[in-house]
Amino acid sequence: MNLRLRPTMLSDLDFVISVEQDQANLPFITPWERTQHEGAVRFPDFRHFIVETGAQYEPAGFVILQGCRNPHRSVELKRLVLLPEDQGHGLGRACVRLLALMAFRDLGAHRFWLDVKSLNERALALYRSEGFVEEGRLRESVRTAEGYDSLVVMSLLAHEHSALLHERGLGAA
Repeated sequence: MNLRLRPTMLSDLDFVISVEQDQANLPFITPWERTQHEGAVRFPDFRHFIVETGAQYEPAGFVILQGCRNPHRSVELKRLVLLPEDQGHGLGRACVRLLALMAFRDLGAHRFWLDVKSLNERALALYRSEGFVEEGRLRESVRTAEGYDSLVVMSLLAHEHSALLHERGLGAA
């Protein structure tokens, strides 16, 4: 699979907003204002990327890491959003694997973590299959059109990631 993460430019933010506002994605995320994305593009504690795939590396979504300068070496996968037509083909898994490598190898993370809405069963299954462990739930912490949803906090530690890479025959990070 052709996949690359290209640093987001301010000129990409119309695309980012459109992916975030897509009706198929809205139930699973809490959209940001444009100024929040601008800050994430500019602030060194964040890494904001456009996901590009295919033969021509067409934009397929975006990802955000936060805590890249965290003194406790705890990096958050803040957002992973793909175009609906690019979902269900392994691109999300490829992104998670690439981001985990980036967090542990490039950013020196000890802990790579995220939160995900409990109704997002597909994402929960993906994260579990990639070695993330549920740490707890923030019960009914997010308003939805139907009421409230809980956030599931999950993480992957550096030694767990190394063991996963070893199992896959890829060596240590």
